[in-house]
Amino acid sequence: MHRIRHRSLSVPVALAAGLALAACGTSPTATSSTDPSATPGPDAAGPVGGDEREVDAVTPRVLLAHDAGLTLLDAETGEVLHEEAREGFLRLGAAGDGRHVVVADGGTFRVFDAGIEEQAHGDHAHAYEFTPGLTDVTYEAPHAGHVVPHGGRTALWSDGEGSVQLLDTAAVADPDADVTRLPDPSPHHGVAVPVEGGVVMTHGTEEERSEVRFVRDDEVLARTTDCPGVHGEASAAPDLDGDVVLFGCEDGPVVFRGGDFHKVEAPDDYARTGNAAGSPVSSVVLTDYKTDPDGDPERPTRVALVDTREDSLRLVDLGSAYWFRSLARGPMGEGVVLTYDGSLAVVDVEAGVVDRRIPVVAPWQEKEDWQEPGPVLQVAGDLAYVTDAERRELVVADLTSGEVVARHALDHAPVEMAVVTGEAGGH
Repeated sequence: MHRIRHRSLSVPVALAAGLALAACGTSPTATSSTDPSATPGPDAAGPVGGDEREVDAVTPRVLLAHDAGLTLLDAETGEVLHEEAREGFLRLGAAGDGRHVVVADGGTFRVFDAGIEEQAHGDHAHAYEFTPGLTDVTYEAPHAGHVVPHGGRTALWSDGEGSVQLLDTAAVADPDADVTRLPDPSPHHGVAVPVEGGVVMTHGTEEERSEVRFVRDDEVLARTTDCPGVHGEASAAPDLDGDVVLFGCEDGPVVFRGGDFHKVEAPDDYARTGNAAGSPVSSVVLTDYKTDPDGDPERPTRVALVDTREDSLRLVDLGSAYWFRSLARGPMGEGVVLTYDGSLAVVDVEAGVVDRRIPVVAPWQEKEDWQEPGPVLQVAGDLAYVTDAERRELVVADLTSGEVVARHALDHAPVEMAVVTGEAGGH
């Protein structure tokens, strides 16, 4: 294990316009909130994270990544609060503190401040607003990949190094945050999840990966090699022995529980569960389910429900296909899947049936290139947020009433989305 003190290597946002970032020579420059080419929000004149003011309440905000950069919206009104001009493919991951989003930008993780926060003071919670935008805090990571917050820590994975940087979630925007780096012997497309007593992380190479390890400091406490093509993870409700985490494999997932790994059998020889959605109130994890190793892309209509207590799996046919950005969980642990017919299939994960459907967007189909704009589903509280890339809309649906409550026009076709509520929450 190597423990380092993190310091930002980027140019401060207020000076960034027209300058190349030293941390990534081929990356374009972020546009300052004071740049006239950007769309200014109400706080555009202040420094990012500054101009703190207490408000009665915070409204969730939605950060969208598109071919022109980043756009921050008020989720209730659709008002554009801030824009950042930036080229290249950007991936978004919630930092876990309810305020910041981590932007994977080539070889760098960049921290975006959504500008809202709820703080507890005694028996009362106070709401605050700040100036939003990209901060000058960065984490260098060749081929920056997955971002996973869990249990008060956030893991930043580098595919190019096969390493993970771990830090306290509350310190993700601190330029002097304490960062612990755990290297893996070989670069690979992987992921890490902070858990009590250590971290669970993949191990492999660019050609093959089938191992997941439970690591504390430099010691491997447990491992499994029974996870070919390991990809994706999701946390379920913890049990009496602590954290429960699922990892997707090509022959049925594995579950980390009680400090060890447990294999889940699947009914097909090839049964890929590479993308998953967990819930803190459910022991069942919702995953995709693919059975064609040559599918490019495969368009499955079935999802898997994995019981992480019994290490069992059952399938639910949705009657319509979906893709990897289609999976989410509702406030009561229900599964929510955006399908090709343009509706949200709400799945009762205990009964294993589609409980109801909520029409939200026009029918769609996955494109050949997954980096092209396509629909994205995110859920926060009772509300589902769905992007309609073709119509350039953000649709908000109430999962309780089953009604669409808002449709916001967008200036760009979104590729990625992160919803920020102001409330800190784990993975």
